[in-house]
Amino acid sequence: MLQDSVEHRRLLSKENLDHWRRWGPYVAERAWGTVREDYSADGDAWNYFPHDLARSKAYRWGEDGIAGICDRYQRLVFSLALWNGQDPFLKERMFGLTNGQGNHGEDVKEYYFYLDNTPTHSYMRYLYKYPHAAYPYELLEEESRRRTGMDPEFELLDTGIFDQDRYFDVFLEYAKYTEDDICIQIEAFNRGPEAATIHLLPHLWYRNTWSWTGEDQPAPSISLGNLAEGLPFLEADDSGTGPLQGIPHDTRLGKRYLFADAGAEALFTDNETNGPVVHGPGNSSKSRYTKDAFHRQIVDGEDAVNPACRGTKAALHYVRHVPPGGSTRIWLRLTPEIPPTPLLNLDRVLTERKEQADEFYAAIHPARASEDEKRIQRQALSGMLWNKQIYLWDLAQWMDGDNPDWPPPASRQWIRNRHWRHMNSKRVLSMPDKWEYPWFAAWDLAFHTVTLALVDADFAKEQLWLLLFEQFQHPNGQIPAYEWEFSDLNPPVHAWAVWRVYNMERVRTGKGDREFLEKCFHKLLINFAWWVNRLDSEGNNVFEGGFLGLDNIAVIDRSERQFDGATLEQSDSTGWMGMFCLNLMRIALELAEENRAYEGLATKFFQHYVYVGAAMKHMGGREHSLWSEKDGFFYDVLKYRDGSYHAFQVRSLVGIIPLYAVERLEERWMAPFRDFGNDVEWFLRNRQDLVQRCIETVERDGERVHILAVANVDQLRRILERVWNPDEFRSQFGLRSLSRHHDDNPVHFGGKTIQYEPGEARSRLKGGNSNWRGPIWFPTTFLLIESLRKLGKAHGGDLRVTCDDGSPITLDRMARSLADRLISLFTVDEDGRRPAHGRRRKFQEDPHWKDYLLFYEYFDGDSGEGLGASHQTGWTGLIANLIDEWRN
Repeated sequence: MLQDSVEHRRLLSKENLDHWRRWGPYVAERAWGTVREDYSADGDAWNYFPHDLARSKAYRWGEDGIAGICDRYQRLVFSLALWNGQDPFLKERMFGLTNGQGNHGEDVKEYYFYLDNTPTHSYMRYLYKYPHAAYPYELLEEESRRRTGMDPEFELLDTGIFDQDRYFDVFLEYAKYTEDDICIQIEAFNRGPEAATIHLLPHLWYRNTWSWTGEDQPAPSISLGNLAEGLPFLEADDSGTGPLQGIPHDTRLGKRYLFADAGAEALFTDNETNGPVVHGPGNSSKSRYTKDAFHRQIVDGEDAVNPACRGTKAALHYVRHVPPGGSTRIWLRLTPEIPPTPLLNLDRVLTERKEQADEFYAAIHPARASEDEKRIQRQALSGMLWNKQIYLWDLAQWMDGDNPDWPPPASRQWIRNRHWRHMNSKRVLSMPDKWEYPWFAAWDLAFHTVTLALVDADFAKEQLWLLLFEQFQHPNGQIPAYEWEFSDLNPPVHAWAVWRVYNMERVRTGKGDREFLEKCFHKLLINFAWWVNRLDSEGNNVFEGGFLGLDNIAVIDRSERQFDGATLEQSDSTGWMGMFCLNLMRIALELAEENRAYEGLATKFFQHYVYVGAAMKHMGGREHSLWSEKDGFFYDVLKYRDGSYHAFQVRSLVGIIPLYAVERLEERWMAPFRDFGNDVEWFLRNRQDLVQRCIETVERDGERVHILAVANVDQLRRILERVWNPDEFRSQFGLRSLSRHHDDNPVHFGGKTIQYEPGEARSRLKGGNSNWRGPIWFPTTFLLIESLRKLGKAHGGDLRVTCDDGSPITLDRMARSLADRLISLFTVDEDGRRPAHGRRRKFQEDPHWKDYLLFYEYFDGDSGEGLGASHQTGWTGLIANLIDEWRN
């Protein structure tokens, strides 16, 4: 489909693209409780900076807010605060339970939706549902504390606060008139049966960059202006401030003006910590007017704001009484100039940008997608774009402290990330979930880019490159995992994402970005060497690796060092490395089309794949194998120092991941690569002891094809028979992460037990806020679908798997069925229900809820109900790719 729209043309205009991206939704939903803001002696980030302090304590490394936007370096921030006249404080940010408070770990307890967004953020739409009654903070904490891991989470709907529809739907829409000129509409609908009052407080403030070193630094200012027609406006000016540390160019914005409808009271304070509240009585504040002044002024009735109408934080306070079923609206405009009529024709601009967004997505949607599937795809892609966030963190400065007179506790040097002092980010990154995971995660981000490439290939490529950039990738080659511990191990999927994003762009535009591919390849070589040197402790091509993103999938904690010097040989780690080898082989061959020197590297990764694939079954005198011939499945094996071993007979994704390592080499396609082809032929002739275990040569239409797969045909059939058995892995909605067989057949080891748990995790292993013991996860199912498509093409229709009813199914049909099952999690079924909405009746039936989608982290293995982080459009955004690829 020809993708030619106004928004597509903005993306193609490289000289203007950075200007269009200068402002975006780069503000976190939560900055409190993060590692970046943790200056404690014990590393307890949640308790050091809890939600209760967020309204009074200035953030060091980044702001949060409701539907917030900011400039590229987050000097100036705009967001909305609300008050219903009942809450104990203003609603300035999203509330949720910490990891220790929730019975299944941290969890946001709000309802907000990312409804629309474009890659340049020319148009954005956001919805927040705000109750009329006092928000039940204490009830949520107390009931969640009472519940155990066996109970479901206690959600905001469960409190009854939305009964009788006593709430406001608050919509925020942004439309860029030009790159720097932003029109804003806030509209609140009273869904309740009676009139209700709402306080709307659009906020404008500067991130505090001036208070940390102990030196006097000039601060920016926001002051009050007034036009002749009586319209209030805020004038923000950072011209007199210094440059941001570590950024070579001038990021100052100069003057910015926020114009707004009449009828507001302008409030001013400073974005400074309230010393007595945060640090205790007797402590002073740097300014008399502190961050929490608007709470104290409006809610507590104090005289807390600056009467001089000046500060570094300001708000416009509107009080609106809304009849039942009615609405109220505010128009604003954030602009670098004073236009003659600031609020004229803002509705026209909004309508025009909305129509351009419609045009953009009409060019994205596949031809065979239903209207419901188009809605799902658009919300998924919009969620991906809303989940961009400025990630600010200079780790060396964080370790050492800003002010030499006030150094952080010495113990902090040893808690986490002490080997990552080079880490220094001032980048806009794709977050898994800006509340639950307001920090990048390496393997999550790899999947994000595959979805982002559908709408913005340049941004997707930039994201992949950033983690390989010198300020992120460790000098030893490791890619940083996530801020709780950058040295943790995530699956090595970066090369897969680089190769896939490259090909997506090549197919859509007719030309691949070889410069991007080549520069990433060089850095991935370093990363590959790190994996081999770090995780193949015995040099036998069988890998360890720890939990590898699958938090609680094993009966033991795979992140912990095993007792008595034992080594855990992991099927998934070894399978991931086989996939890594094949990804790098394909990239090297692509680059060899223009530079034959890369053929040697392609050979190197081909051979390394063979060693890995053969080692998974038996190699080098080992008396055990990761493959169980008896069970027809791959297992983890615990090898003791005396040579004895224990195979963990747990049927999980661990034993399916080896299927991800698959590629086809057609001899006709290999012909131009003479050196590579000769090396492959030599290996096939002279190392049959190895290749017979992981390469199968077939003839298809008179042509020889080498199928590189860790599992041979017989093993593949046996694994896939388990995958397709509804009593094991096949769910009505996708692929379970643990076989249902273990519901009645738990596995015990060392006093611990693993059992099929289709919903939330019952144990607190790895924090307890995610579960790989039965639920359905998009990224792992997505990769299996890819492998089935490759294997199906290689074997044609000859390879079939026997279903539980005795009928055969081809691998192509299996792949399509898995894709359809994942898509069906979100589509309306014959009963008018969306399985992902689960037991939430309001979501299933109410017209003001049922078409607003939450892209959950994972899904119940039996019912399909969405679970975990509720805004993880991140890798669950892959639903957009499935619709794109299976509805064309």
